[in-house]
Amino acid sequence: MTVRALLNELGNRLESAHKPSQEAYWLLAKALRTSSQRLLLRLGEEVTPEAEARARSWLERRLEGYPLQLLLGDVEFFGLSLEVREGVLIPRPETEELVEIGLGLLTPRQRPRVLDVGTGTGAIALAIKHARPDAEVWATDIDPAAVELARENAARLDLEVRVLEAPFTAGLAGFGLVISNPPYLPEAYRQEAPPELAFERDAALYSGPDGLSMPRGLLSQAQKALKPGGWLALELSPDNAPTLAEEAVSQGWQGVQLRADLRGRYRFLVAQSPMRSSP
Repeated sequence: MTVRALLNELGNRLESAHKPSQEAYWLLAKALRTSSQRLLLRLGEEVTPEAEARARSWLERRLEGYPLQLLLGDVEFFGLSLEVREGVLIPRPETEELVEIGLGLLTPRQRPRVLDVGTGTGAIALAIKHARPDAEVWATDIDPAAVELARENAARLDLEVRVLEAPFTAGLAGFGLVISNPPYLPEAYRQEAPPELAFERDAALYSGPDGLSMPRGLLSQAQKALKPGGWLALELSPDNAPTLAEEAVSQGWQGVQLRADLRGRYRFLVAQSPMRSSP
C-alpha cells in the first residue's frame, strides 16, 4: 500500500469518527519516523508492513479517544516542542493566551521574577523563560511525575527554570508575577467530559464542587509570594472565573479584572497585590 492510499484511508476513518482528517498526516508521519511536511514528498512510496501496523494501531487508539498528543509524544506550545506523557496535563492552546497575558504584565526593563504554580509539563514557565531570557523563573507541582517531566523539558530545551516538588507557592516570596493554569473543573463535569480527559490526571482537572478549591487556595497564598504591586494571572473556567474575581476583590486584591479568550469568553483572571502604604 502506498503512503497516499494509507493516508486517505486513515483520514476517511477519522472523518467518519468526527475527528480532523489532518490527524492522519501526523500519525502516519510518526509511524514512518518522518515529519508531516516530508510525508508529502513520499506519497508514492510503499509503506512497510511494520509502519502500516504502527499507523493502524495508533489510529484505533485515537478512535477510542486516546489523546493525539500522547500518541505523538510531544506538543507544540508557544513555539516550543514539549514532551508529554500520560498522567501529566497536556498543554492546551488557550493556555498560550495566559502566557501572553503574563508576559504583558512583566516590567520591560527590569529583570522579572516569575512563579508558575502547578507547572505540569513546564509549559508556562518554559514559554516565559524562552520569551524573557532575563527572567528568573520558578515552577512548582505536587506531582513527582510532572516535576520530573518539567525538568526534562527544561534540560532538553536548555532553559533555566527551577522546578520544585511543592504545593502552591512553596513558601517562596518576592515575585513580580505568579501565574497558573490550576485545576478548575467542577466535579460534576466528569459526567459530560470528552473521552480524551479520561486519560488526564484527575487532580490536574477537577477542583471541588465548583471547580475553585485549588484556585481559592492559591488566591489566599499568592499575595505572600508576590512583592507589593506584583501580579497574579490565572486561567479558569468561564463559568467560575467571575466568582473568583469577586472573592479577589473582597480579599483586598487591586486591579482585579477578567480577560476574554479568543472566543470572547472571560477565562482569565488578573489581579494585583496591594502596594504597601508608607509609614
